[in-house]
Amino acid sequence: MESLRKIENWPVPHAAVAVVRGADGAVLGAHGPQQHLFPLASVTKLLTSYAALVAVEEGVFELDDPAGPPGSTVRHLLAHTSGLGFDEDRVFGEPGKRRLYSNAGFDALARALAGATGIEFSRYVAEAVFEPLGMTDTLIHTAHKSPAGAGGLSTAADLARFAAELQAPKLLDPSTLRQATREVAFPGTSGVLPGYGHQRPNDWGLGFEIRDGKSPHWTGAANSPGTFGHFGQSGTFLWVDPQAGAACVALTDRDFGPWAIEAWPAFSDAVLEELAQG
Repeated sequence: MESLRKIENWPVPHAAVAVVRGADGAVLGAHGPQQHLFPLASVTKLLTSYAALVAVEEGVFELDDPAGPPGSTVRHLLAHTSGLGFDEDRVFGEPGKRRLYSNAGFDALARALAGATGIEFSRYVAEAVFEPLGMTDTLIHTAHKSPAGAGGLSTAADLARFAAELQAPKLLDPSTLRQATREVAFPGTSGVLPGYGHQRPNDWGLGFEIRDGKSPHWTGAANSPGTFGHFGQSGTFLWVDPQAGAACVALTDRDFGPWAIEAWPAFSDAVLEELAQG
């Protein structure tokens, strides 16, 4: 795909890589070092969320089981509505009332999963997600690092495998994936989308951001409202656009900032235009 060559013009220190995978599992295009290991930052939340959803299907816990601060549940933690703050284990609101984007909430989610299974979280996510999908270069460090972001490392090749799973699930029942990625959890909830300001509403599924009508946004203007995924402050993103029948992964070694706000939407629009042209 020629559109992927746009990453060559991104102002990154050393490496940028992109890959597009179709709904049928085919790699439609790839550019850059596919096996290069990148820190994922908050794209890690997608992997943590998927492990939690596998745990729900395995009966480890249920979405409405208590987890996190008083009144909060697994569902609240996944949807950033537990009331926990951004990076501190402190309650700032009643569960379900505001979309308080929370790394601390995902730390609490990982602790809840580890406590329910008796398995250290990084081991559980490896056994439940990475190993079955062949994501051999992906890991989440939890020793002194967070399963919300700082602990995640992966490659474009591995995330393309995960993107294929998000379009044709083998580890989850399709209804579970649909609930997590297509149905807004706690509809009408407003909050700040990091880097893009206050959004009314700030729609989210279960661990997956849902684009809907947000503006400004890190995806393209041509991305459908049903697009879901996540971006990371390390200069990374993964989106799946069901209407386009494709997923896109981009990883860089430059932290998110004004350059990404300018470059990413135009890049996504170019990818979608090329896909539409066949």
